[in-house]
Formats: sequence, C-alpha cells, structure tokens
Amino acid sequence: DTEALSPTVNKDKIPYVSASYSAHLTNPAKSRYNLFFSSDYSTNARACLTAWFDKKWKKNPAYGKRKPRMACCYMFASPYCSAPIKAIKDQAKLLGFEIGPDQDVSLFAIDTKSQIMALKKFQPDVIWHGNTTMSVSATIRDAYALGLKAAHIVDNWGFDENLPRLAGAAMNSKDALTVMGATPCKFFGQPSDNMDNVVKYAKKYNPGIPAKKRLIRTVQAWGDALVLWEAMKRADKAGDLSGPGIMTKGFETMRNFHIGLGAGDVTYTATDHRPTSGCLVQEWKAGKFQPVEFVNLKSRWPKKWASEWLGW
Repeated sequence: DTEALSPTVNKDKIPYVSASYSAHLTNPAKSRYNLFFSSDYSTNARACLTAWFDKKWKKNPAYGKRKPRMACCYMFASPYCSAPIKAIKDQAKLLGFEIGPDQDVSLFAIDTKSQIMALKKFQPDVIWHGNTTMSVSATIRDAYALGLKAAHIVDNWGFDENLPRLAGAAMNSKDALTVMGATPCKFFGQPSDNMDNVVKYAKKYNPGIPAKKRLIRTVQAWGDALVLWEAMKRADKAGDLSGPGIMTKGFETMRNFHIGLGAGDVTYTATDHRPTSGCLVQEWKAGKFQPVEFVNLKSRWPKKWASEWLGW
C-alpha cells in the first residue's frame, strides 16, 4: 500500500513513516515524504548475496573454477516481492554470477514442488527469496524434500523467528540447508543498544505474549518510531512542526543518527533518503540466529552507491 499511496502522501506533504522499505521510495526527487529507518530491500538483497559470496562461496571447492549460480523465487505480481529483483541481478553480475530463470511463487503458496523441479534443472548454488515467511518456508521445505542442495538467502519480511519453526527439518536437521537473511535490526532480545527498552515495554504493555513468541517485527516497529520521534523533536526545537518542517528541520538534519537495535546509523539528506548503506546478514545455525557479516555497500562500492544505485 505504501508505494500506491506515495503520490497522495507527497501531494499532502506529510512525512509518512512505514514498514515498506522499497528502494523506489528513497529518491526525494520522486518520493520526498516516504521514509523508514531500515536498509531498503535492494540494499538487503545486495548485502545478502555479497555475504553469501564472501562467507560461503569462497569456501566452496568450486570457487575459482566456475561461476556461482543464482536464481530468484518471488511473486512476480507483488510490488514488494519484485522491488529488489533488478538490484540483486545487478549485484550478481557485479560479483560474477550466472543467473538462472526466476520462479513465480505466490505469497500464499504451500506447495512449490513444480518451481523446485524447474530449479533443479539449473542447479543454483544460492536462491533469493523475496516473499514473506509462509511461502518462503514452504519453498525451503520442498527444496529440502526434493534434494535441491542450494543455499537460501531471504529478504527481511521472510526472515523471522517463525521461519525455522515452519521450515522444520529443512532448517533444523543434521543435514539442514543453509538459510541466511537480511536483518536490518537485531532479532527480539538479541544484545544491542536499546534492546532492553524493547523487551521491557513489550512485557509491560503485552504481558500475555511470552518473549519466546516475540518476533523481530516488534524491533522493526521501534526503529521507525525512533526516527519519527527524533525528527519531530528536532523540528519542534526549530519551531516548525509542519509537514515540510518535520522533513527539512527534522529528518533531513540526521547524520549517522544512532538508534541502536542493531540497525545501521541513519542519515537523510535533501537528495538521498536511503537511511543506511548496509545491512547485517544473519544465519540460522545450531538452533539460533547468528551474525554472518555486516555488508556496507557504500564502503565496498562508494562510486556505485553515490551515483548509480539510488531509487531502485
């Protein structure tokens, strides 16, 4: 809904902080009033593929002998799912991948055997998942059951505490598949600045939900709330709580603003609303989520970050 509402939001000139992290919303020349705290989906995708390449592919016996192979599973018709596909394929070319045929997987899929059989013909080393948790878990289960040994990298809305529960043996057995994902903030309760407040207030206001049932989604909500709160405090101090005032005297004054929660420090400028230039990639391993690598795209590819990758 965020991308669909973007023209109205920008006409109204009211800052709209949401949980849609599409890179399409990060170019102020096209979408000035859409904001979020997180690394965008395209940054997530590039970071996941890079982390897998750095930490997994370089240990593969085939490294240096052939190109790694990547394929994408996502719902073609969904703006969320398709948003970072151009970016991850661009990153794949940059890193020297062979790119296989995309597989159209519904967000509501519970059986993806036909897509897995199609992928087996290509034999990918790694599969990008752009869907949400339910259909991602179904795809991983079917890949495991049908003997597709590829690793899996997942965008943030498909990578949460429910994924290993739903994926079952595919992520928890002795021969479990490698499953990594974008975590623009830490999981609920993982050590980080400000996490103690998230845990404390979750218990205070929703005591009926035990900590072990909590998800990273609570932490994501805090991230958006913290940047909005900071922007409004700055605009109020400057004496201008109008929509444009909150933007120019609030959000666009932030430079490496530290919100904690394991998120990247946040910067907004009048010409670039990408909040952060990197993303922590984590892996489910030995029964818990573990950090793999924090990939900072701006540091790795400064010229491309500055002049090529904004807005897609």
